[in-house]
Amino acid sequence: MAVVSLRTKELAGYTCPPTSKRILIRDSLCKGLTLEVRASGGKTWYLIYTCQRGRRRFHRLGDQLDLSLKQARTLAERCRTRIAMGGDPAAERKALRQIPTLRTFVVEHYLPFVQTYKRSWHSDRSALERLILPALGDLPLDGVQRHHVFAMQKQWIRLGRAPATINKYLVLLRYVFNLAIRWEIGGIQRNPTTGVAMLKVDNQRQRFLTVEEAKHLLKVLRSSENRQLEAIITFLLLTGARKREVLDARWSDINWEQRIWTIPKTKAGKVRYVPLSDAALYLLILQQRQHPGIYLFPSPRTGLPFRTIYDGWNNARREAGLEDVRIHDLRHSFASFLINGGRSLYEVQQLLGHSTTTMTQRYAHLARETLLQAANTVPMAIASDLYGATASSK
Repeated sequence: MAVVSLRTKELAGYTCPPTSKRILIRDSLCKGLTLEVRASGGKTWYLIYTCQRGRRRFHRLGDQLDLSLKQARTLAERCRTRIAMGGDPAAERKALRQIPTLRTFVVEHYLPFVQTYKRSWHSDRSALERLILPALGDLPLDGVQRHHVFAMQKQWIRLGRAPATINKYLVLLRYVFNLAIRWEIGGIQRNPTTGVAMLKVDNQRQRFLTVEEAKHLLKVLRSSENRQLEAIITFLLLTGARKREVLDARWSDINWEQRIWTIPKTKAGKVRYVPLSDAALYLLILQQRQHPGIYLFPSPRTGLPFRTIYDGWNNARREAGLEDVRIHDLRHSFASFLINGGRSLYEVQQLLGHSTTTMTQRYAHLARETLLQAANTVPMAIASDLYGATASSK
């Protein structure tokens, strides 16, 4: 390695001998500053130093075309100051290169992890690929800032996403970064979603079918091209189960003697036991005669559970004049039928499989209405006598 007093006018004249791929020229006026001259003609400034651990380091300062000799010397002196204070610029740069982008972390770490336990990981992948990664995926993990998250949230609002949906995406992104922090990926210590508030959600929208509407809907379903749809919707109304729970149900989950349907893994990840009413049991008896295979409601084409029943359901609800009714509203309707039949909120909680009373409280107003109706069964004659007595006393 040659050691010379580098001069700006002489830099262009330094070339690499034909027998070498590169040569190093050290500046005698700035300790450690080195010019790498390659056979290709390229030149790069480096700082060569010994770190606190006694290891020799090569720290790239920049291309000779981008940094003048004066600038390279200034930058080298600044780096030497950092080194004297315990820093290690070369190691720090290497660590930066090892920090993955958000997209790389999601593909190589997050999705493989959630696939091992999360039933809805497909939904996570879809939301990440469609909405989050296009906006933030190419940024390194430590490059995602809070203002990026705010901007993305505003974009979702402009696209007309529902507040509850936007909050769901934000929770997903928060969980992704929490895992990166927990696993110490790239030394990430800060979650960029911290301080980004959830949007206010109005959960008052509830739709309950009346008995007449339910009967009309089932009548329309009899003419559906999907021959299983009537049985599926009827079973949803009779059990209050979730759509995917019904579509994936197996005959091995039915205990005929005890009249219990076991749902092996619910949305909460727990086993749930659903008692079968006389009507639900009768429907299953008829269903098993026609489909004695593995699944309660198999697709006639594949023999496997339906991936979706949306098209048939959408056509049927429109024909029935119930465009505002969602499949999940059948679960709400099951709860309303129970309460209107005099059952308690506790019984509704158990039948719906709610782990806490929080979700069941949405039906509290129905319970109050039922209690009011019960109170009104007191003979009106008593009230009439009371009013009459009050009037005569005046």
